[in-house]
Amino acid sequence: MTPRLPLVPASFPLASLASLALASFGCASAPPPASQLPNADAAVARMHATTDSCVAVQAKAKIDHFGKQGPVKRIRADLLMMVAVPARLRMDIVSPFGVNVATLTSDGSRFALADLRDKRFYSGPAKACNIARLTSVPVPGPVLVDLLRGEAPVLVHGARAGLADTSRIAWSSKGYYVVTFEGKNSTTEEIHMTPRPEDLGKPWSEQRMRVLEVIVRQQGLVLYRAELEGHTSTAMAKPRVDPEGIDAPIPPSGAVCTAELPRRVHVEVPGLEEDVLFRYDEVTWNPPLPRDIFQQPQPPGLQPFPVDCD
Repeated sequence: MTPRLPLVPASFPLASLASLALASFGCASAPPPASQLPNADAAVARMHATTDSCVAVQAKAKIDHFGKQGPVKRIRADLLMMVAVPARLRMDIVSPFGVNVATLTSDGSRFALADLRDKRFYSGPAKACNIARLTSVPVPGPVLVDLLRGEAPVLVHGARAGLADTSRIAWSSKGYYVVTFEGKNSTTEEIHMTPRPEDLGKPWSEQRMRVLEVIVRQQGLVLYRAELEGHTSTAMAKPRVDPEGIDAPIPPSGAVCTAELPRRVHVEVPGLEEDVLFRYDEVTWNPPLPRDIFQQPQPPGLQPFPVDCD
């Protein structure tokens, strides 16, 4: 069927008529903010400023992936998750019957995975390939923590990488900035970000940013891609109080933070045909962090398996 334009009065402004025509044919484009980010470094600075006091996340979530590698083959389950900068994480997989079936911890240096189904306890360095034993996607801990906090990890580039600064920023008619960096070993990163809708009329130095997508390539091949959706303002966690009054209360892990968080984080590694989807059901910023929450001793009855990987 040929699209039909709606009837408009003869006095209707030509510019508005053109916009209406484009929208009717599915070709509408999003104009840039009146005050635009001047360069890629400014975009990164505004992204970091948006979550400056947001150091940790605690969530009840769903995790869904099919892993071809590692001990935990198929996961579509409830997840209790806690992550904190720069690279600390804990993930507890819970069965439909409320039973814990696997726990992954990493303090940024040491990794451990208790697989209660196979009665095995894996331990080793906190490398991407070890963390992938549960998540299926071999991305470094700092990268995963940033993504789960709604941020884009930024490729080392420019002078810090011993390279000329070739960073770029451009506004896409789809409604977001495309920020590009080049790093060592023929790597490139593309970050899609946009101001929060209520900030579009503010000066660029006051705009809070949403990260929508991150794509990292090497020699033109995608190493990993992350999509972040469903951004919603998120509340602070409350102090953790011992109901019996024996232990001192544990305060939140950071200053007041009410930034947005994406409710869906999808990470994929196309070269390995691996992907994982996190969907937040309940989530708070800056939860209290009990001592050793990102470490775990070997549970009794599990066979130890020291692991390393490249």
